[in-house]
Amino acid sequence: MGKKVALNVFYNLVIFVCILVIYSAFEHGRYEYILACAFIAGIIITLKIRLIKEIKNTQRP
Repeated sequence: MGKKVALNVFYNLVIFVCILVIYSAFEHGRYEYILACAFIAGIIITLKIRLIKEIKNTQRP
């Protein structure tokens, strides 16, 4: 269970960094960075949702 919590924290950090990079790239007009970080954030959000579902299923009696 500790590994899953650490993985969830890692996913949160990656999403936060992607948001920061998207904001900075938007200010500087670097649209390729926006596209790349949006793609990475989408993948990480999908993995995070799967992790949350897996944790919920293991906690049910």
